[in-house]
Amino acid sequence: MNLNLTTATRIGLNLSAFLGIAALLTLGASIFVPLTLSLLTASVLFPGARFLHHRVRLPWFFSCLVVLLAAVALFLAVFVAFAVAIPRTIEGLPKTEPAWKEQYKEIQRNVSAVVPYKVDQWLHPDPDQSKVYAVVKEAFSENNLTVGVGRLAKHLLEYLWQAILIMFITLFLLLEGQMLADKVRAILGPSRQTQDRVTKAAAEMAEAIRVYLVWRTIVNLVLAVVLGAVYNAAGLKYWYLWALLVAVLSYIPYLGTIAAGIPPVLDAMIFVDPAVAITIGVLYTGVVTFEGYIIVPWVMGRSMDLNATTVLLACLFWELLWGIPGLFLAMPLMAAVKAVCMQVEGWQGWGDLMGSGPAKPLRLEADPDPGRVSVNGAPDPGDRLKGGSPAAGDPKSDGY
Repeated sequence: MNLNLTTATRIGLNLSAFLGIAALLTLGASIFVPLTLSLLTASVLFPGARFLHHRVRLPWFFSCLVVLLAAVALFLAVFVAFAVAIPRTIEGLPKTEPAWKEQYKEIQRNVSAVVPYKVDQWLHPDPDQSKVYAVVKEAFSENNLTVGVGRLAKHLLEYLWQAILIMFITLFLLLEGQMLADKVRAILGPSRQTQDRVTKAAAEMAEAIRVYLVWRTIVNLVLAVVLGAVYNAAGLKYWYLWALLVAVLSYIPYLGTIAAGIPPVLDAMIFVDPAVAITIGVLYTGVVTFEGYIIVPWVMGRSMDLNATTVLLACLFWELLWGIPGLFLAMPLMAAVKAVCMQVEGWQGWGDLMGSGPAKPLRLEADPDPGRVSVNGAPDPGDRLKGGSPAAGDPKSDGY
């Protein structure tokens, strides 16, 4: 059955399909988020399991189990680091009313030294007359801190359950990955050409995700070590927590980097010196700029060839669908989507749209009528003449 669909109808159908998929992903977040994290983790761990199986001669089950336990150990190390750093940060807060007022006066003096214009209007020198002091004191009161720690512990327990579920799904994907991949290829089409395209798209997706996650983790750890050393040398009170935030939030492009840079500057402003705060801000900007424009393109290459507009829109879209996990998954998911677009006939233009390279020039194609030339398949208006298109070599083909 041949349906003659107009361009507007096609756009409407595609938009309806897109909204339907988005609604499905949102409603099924409790299923799709753990499954997506498991797929990403399995794609990263698979080469390690294959190495242990072929080179070390371990059985396939034990090879998968070893690499998974290594990933779990890394996750637990980060979890324990935060579990130690957060209580130490809370213990460093002022405990008495005079201590809170003295801390406020020091902050007011530091801010006035950096921003001398009308600071007293919104940050009054007297704590008793300052609305900011009253709000901050109430936010960090003992009762609110107890409630906040309880909520944090509840969320951590929920994430712990999710982590256990993801661990088991990842183990099953590693054990049965090749069998599942063969069955997916068989479902998508019996022809050799279709299966070759599916295989190539899956390989490019796995490679892009693997390169991003592995190198992103290495770069984040290096950033945490370097910036942590800078924060410690500058005398920041909570330098260890800010270094951990850099290691975690740098998985979120642009937004996470900005969010990780604000706390150390405020720490220096409050507890050290305004000049140190400015110095840390400049150093942090220089380090993350060098990392973003030199290190990341060099180590990741074209696997993360996504333009900034696509990345920011992806962060907004996946955060809307899946919340905080969507922010961390935005980059690897878009890398996978681009890899699929580049392998599906007719979708290559969308893959190019997401890339950071220049637009491809228009391509001249021969028209079926040898007397005309078309641009990307469209007839050249200059060759459309009254009474039809003249044949090649016709002396009247100049349009007269």
